[in-house]
Amino acid sequence: METKIIRDGITREELRALAREQYGDLIKAVVDVAQGIMGVGGELHVDIQSLLIREAGSHGDTTWGINLYLDQTSDDFIEFDSMVNLKPLLGNRTRGVESEEIQEKVRAIVARLIT
Repeated sequence: METKIIRDGITREELRALAREQYGDLIKAVVDVAQGIMGVGGELHVDIQSLLIREAGSHGDTTWGINLYLDQTSDDFIEFDSMVNLKPLLGNRTRGVESEEIQEKVRAIVARLIT
C-alpha cells in the first residue's frame, strides 16, 4: 500500500482508493500535531511515522497514530489506537490518546485535510 504525506488535503475517495489496497474501509494514519500534517497508508503506523520523521522532519513526541473508518462519520470516523501512541515519558501509557487536548488537535487537522 502506498504511503503518502498529506499537507494540503485529500478526498475521502482518494483515501478509499488507498484503503482498498489493504484494509478495505479502514486506513491507518499518523498525525503530526506540531506541523498540522498527516501521513496515510502503509501496513503499520510506525511505517507512516517513520516516513513523516524522515521526509517531513516530524518528531516522535508530536506524532499520533489513528485509524480512519472511511464509511463512518462523526466520532466513529477516527479511532485513537496505535502502538506509536505509547509515550510514557509524555504521560500517555496506552495505545489510545489520553489527552483531550491532543485528541482535539488531531480531529481539527484531520477535518482540515480531508475534503
